[in-house]
Amino acid sequence: MNGTDAAAAAAAADLAAHRAGVTVTQLHGLDEMLAACKVLDRVWRPVPGNPLITPELLRVFAHSGSYVVGVHQDGRMVGFCLGFLATAGLHSHIAGVDDSVRGRNVGFAVKLHQRAWALARGITAVTWTFDPLISRNAYFNLAKLGAAPSEYLADFYGAMQDEVNAGTETDRLMVRWELTGRHAVGSAAGTPHIVTVDEAGAHAVVGLDAKPDGRPAVGRRDGDTVLVRIPTEIETVRRTDPPLAREWRYALREVLGGLMAEGHTVTGFTRDGWYVIDKRQERQA
Repeated sequence: MNGTDAAAAAAAADLAAHRAGVTVTQLHGLDEMLAACKVLDRVWRPVPGNPLITPELLRVFAHSGSYVVGVHQDGRMVGFCLGFLATAGLHSHIAGVDDSVRGRNVGFAVKLHQRAWALARGITAVTWTFDPLISRNAYFNLAKLGAAPSEYLADFYGAMQDEVNAGTETDRLMVRWELTGRHAVGSAAGTPHIVTVDEAGAHAVVGLDAKPDGRPAVGRRDGDTVLVRIPTEIETVRRTDPPLAREWRYALREVLGGLMAEGHTVTGFTRDGWYVIDKRQERQA
């Protein structure tokens, strides 16, 4: 990593924020931390008395040099992200944006700001977790950003009481974003890491698919490439058919979690909802 990398990252971050119509800035004052916690409350809707994080703790994170930023539009905070230093570099713990700015590439602007912030401090990798059953998040993290899955974590947080996670086991996929790697550089330049099922080749097998009734169907795992499907809208399924959502959770844990535990590499996620696992590559620790 050199000064040119950091400068290019900063320029890409500024352009992404401009296109999204927001500003992304570090937070310092206690009033800003209170506003950030209100953003998290609007996004996750935790039960009263059980906040995701407190303003006082955010103040400590910010004062000690962690990544604590707010996203503003027209003077109002509409997004927030917290990251802290970890063994791998920077671990991005939580991020969220208001519904009012969803679908406007605000999350992308935040991640490019995070990348620029890290590179300016000599940090070349960022890790974070996400729910591997949520298709739009899988595409954003693996395709649009070019991060690479490193570990499947079963029920990582245990039972959670916010409206987003209540009633579901909290499996998470840990990803690692190599900030100077070709996928991250391509992402910053507007070129996502695209993979398709057609590219999987003749020796691809389907490890998990959907039956006609929407239930998961566990298949084969003996090909060079294994394709693993997830539902397009699992969040809707959770509300309308919780038992079916749990079936998908356990099936994905068995297939994707099992393949990753064996050391196989997730090479991407397709636009139409397939994880692509290459059994000819070993996952890098």
